[in-house]
Amino acid sequence: MRIHDLRHTSATLLLLGGTNMKVVSERLGHTDIKITMNRYSHVLKEMDKEASDNLSELLFK
Repeated sequence: MRIHDLRHTSATLLLLGGTNMKVVSERLGHTDIKITMNRYSHVLKEMDKEASDNLSELLFK
């Protein structure tokens, strides 16, 4: 595993844990949040399920 891979993993886990995207971006030293969003974050199954659950909760309250 390369150090660069750890950056991707770190960003993804922080986002999975609910950390604000701007905070993750700053921790990685990015000047533009788009870099973080496009290159360093990955959608995990857990994230997709959470989005689905959130939508269901909002629709069927």
